[in-house]
Amino acid sequence: MSDRHAIQQALNAGNGILRLEPCWVPRSFMIPGRRLKLHTDDLYAFGGHRGGINERWFSSTTKASNGPATGETEGLSYVRADGQRFLLKEAVETAGDLLLGSDVMSREGGWNLLCKFFDNMGPIPHHMHQNDAQAKLVGQRGKPESYYFPPQYNLIENNFPYTFMGLEPGTTKNDIRRCLENWNQGDNGILFHSRAFRLQPGTGWQINPGILHAPGSLVTYEPQVASDVFAMFQSVVEGRIVDWSLMTKDVLPEYHHDLDYLVGMLDWDANVNPEFGKTNKTAPKPLQPLESSADAGFVERWISYGTPYYSAKELTVLPGRSASVRDGAAYGLILTQGHGLFGKHEVATPAMIRFGEMTQDELFVSVAAAQDGVRVENTSRTDPLVILKHFGPGNPDAEPLRKKPQ
Repeated sequence: MSDRHAIQQALNAGNGILRLEPCWVPRSFMIPGRRLKLHTDDLYAFGGHRGGINERWFSSTTKASNGPATGETEGLSYVRADGQRFLLKEAVETAGDLLLGSDVMSREGGWNLLCKFFDNMGPIPHHMHQNDAQAKLVGQRGKPESYYFPPQYNLIENNFPYTFMGLEPGTTKNDIRRCLENWNQGDNGILFHSRAFRLQPGTGWQINPGILHAPGSLVTYEPQVASDVFAMFQSVVEGRIVDWSLMTKDVLPEYHHDLDYLVGMLDWDANVNPEFGKTNKTAPKPLQPLESSADAGFVERWISYGTPYYSAKELTVLPGRSASVRDGAAYGLILTQGHGLFGKHEVATPAMIRFGEMTQDELFVSVAAAQDGVRVENTSRTDPLVILKHFGPGNPDAEPLRKKPQ
């Protein structure tokens, strides 16, 4: 446990910026896609019984929810500073005002953001995330989430670069109830009632609670509310059985076999929306006209926006150029291409990572440093420096892009 003085020292040493260790998470029900740059010998570093590592979590203060075998700090990010290491979660709990600002701590009580890469060989089972009211019943938060498909990680699309999302218009609740009734008869057929969308690198999606989705095989950058709640609605994916316990893991025991209750967790109108793609697909939005940004040596685009819960930007600094970037809130970041300087910190995109090794591609920027501005320099003569920046709830810069309730 780090005390407030140690956290202040770490911030002072980094000019308000903390360096983070890679945080790897396995999933027992998926096959790793092998594009997160983790050495192939380390894909099952948690043990074969835990499944392969198919996720890397960023700036995480959220413990993974992976069943009884979940490690004590699984899913939690560590800060590395002057030879010492401490959990980002403990730093926020001890000195959140220094990291996030006293106003954010008063309003949110913490970071309240979970961001990750997930990388699978094939699709994830069709599932949904509970809303706040449903998740509160089991002591958790509801989970909206957004997707962005970074081109640098998607040179290979793997087996199924499509995502089933929502339900076909005209689908009835009885149709989905029958799928749950057929759970133990093999494939319960829920995908016959859904629509698949081709995934496009450099674009994204917004998925609100209660919407069914079966993410496809592109590497996905995923800002979301700090929660790991879900309910699987598909009984077989790629020939693998999905256990009923993954349907009910975040449901009160008395509802584990109440099919009407389980179907009732879905946001029905959002699922059968005939304009689902138009409503939920997100295209990057440049902060400034591309011509003027390129002249200045950098381009910055919103890649996740529209909700009060999180937002994200993609910053590209051209070869041999630099940029001074200011933001209204604290953020975490991950490099996807290139190398250079971020403030006083050397940053570089790794080619290969061993499990447990340190990297130079992930940082956390305190609110003071973000608001003062950070100079970012691309020291390459040929390669763009590309950085993804993830913000928690209430980022004032993202407020103009927030969708207003209909």
